[in-house]
Amino acid sequence: MRAATALSVVVLAAAGIGHAVVTSLDADIARVDPFKDMKNRPRAGHGMNVLLVGTDGRDRISEAERQKYRLGGAPCHCTDTIMIVHISEDRERASVVSLPRDSYAELPAHTDETTGEHHKAHPIKLNAAYAEGGPQLTVRTVEKMTRVKIDHYLEVDFTSFMRTVDVLGGVRICTTERLKDSYTGLDLAPGPHDLGGGEALQYVRSRHVDGASDLGRMQRQQRFLAALVQRATSSGVLLNPLKFRDVTRAVLGSVRADEGFGTGELLDLGRAMRTFSPSSSEFVTVPIGQMGYAVKGIGSTLKWDPVKSARLFRSLRDDKPLAAYRPHSRAVRVPVAPQQISVQVENGTTTAGLGRRVDSALAATGFRTTGQPANAAPVRRTVVAYDPRWDRSARSLAAALPGSELRPVKGQGSTLKVVVGPDFRKVRKVRAEDARQGEFGVVRGDEVSCS
Repeated sequence: MRAATALSVVVLAAAGIGHAVVTSLDADIARVDPFKDMKNRPRAGHGMNVLLVGTDGRDRISEAERQKYRLGGAPCHCTDTIMIVHISEDRERASVVSLPRDSYAELPAHTDETTGEHHKAHPIKLNAAYAEGGPQLTVRTVEKMTRVKIDHYLEVDFTSFMRTVDVLGGVRICTTERLKDSYTGLDLAPGPHDLGGGEALQYVRSRHVDGASDLGRMQRQQRFLAALVQRATSSGVLLNPLKFRDVTRAVLGSVRADEGFGTGELLDLGRAMRTFSPSSSEFVTVPIGQMGYAVKGIGSTLKWDPVKSARLFRSLRDDKPLAAYRPHSRAVRVPVAPQQISVQVENGTTTAGLGRRVDSALAATGFRTTGQPANAAPVRRTVVAYDPRWDRSARSLAAALPGSELRPVKGQGSTLKVVVGPDFRKVRKVRAEDARQGEFGVVRGDEVSCS
């Protein structure tokens, strides 16, 4: 989530509003040297790679806000968000790769920056690299694991997160399911929501919404980042120097960057990326090969898939898209993909052939119909009958049949039944809310932001 704030600096600065504004931005950024004395680094590829690191800073948030948004606990000297942002050489694409904080990592030999003690190479969780050796060890570890050369480093403290969202006027998030997390206080009903800074912080922090834990949280962080980019690029803030100044001031209170990421680089990006939009971005989490990989003295870790992750990072080095382009669909988003839903169609009208027409239309949209529609007793309106155990599938099917009635039937089983009524007009296209595609599970920004 802090990485989302950091990327907003890149996007906002990329507008190229004016030299004075960007020079002021450059002067306000605290500097760090994450590349000092580094040797045997990966060979440079094409495009630009920025390592975005988010650190804890809840101690600088007011006590009232900490209680309201459930930010209890002590801050840690560690990272819980790590992303590689690859800006293509032609400046027309941004690929964002999330690296799970619990990833199994092998730290190179180093000297502890706090105690001065020398450590041999040893295994650890990725997010602990910062605690042992700060930005430099974090960069060294990521480069060793990915073989991707990091060109720039951005570190963000989330204390400015809420202010940034509020200065932008809020960010719109859409969900097809209720999102509730008793730990963070998040409680969103299905539908669109305009989140202010505090609610946005709850959204990106929540990891108890479902069984996906940190992996699910990273997907929501990516969804929020896409929405943040959409808000920044569509609200006019990039074309308003005063608004631009206010946003950058809100962000820069907790940003640290390498010395090389300065005014010249920001202006170059600005000239090249003025047409940047959510469809220009793609998001992915590094493929996981083994969940719960136990390491003595460390605990449960996530081990990357060696083959898929190698191909993913090769694509970054070669400046290639992570997934083939496909036009953005305006289909309604649903919680379950139609390809996973079995459907039996019945004709509840006197119109001959209507059942077969609906069966074909549902199949064309992706539903697994039986292909053998039947006749049923007349009904006044279209009905979706379903076993309550498959309620999410039923809601997805009902979304494809505007105006249909949901009718629970205990013991019906996994096959849903559509009884077509005289009110039927059309089958509406639907797609799964999680639109991830391809070998790596890539999703584009315009596929996860609100339609």
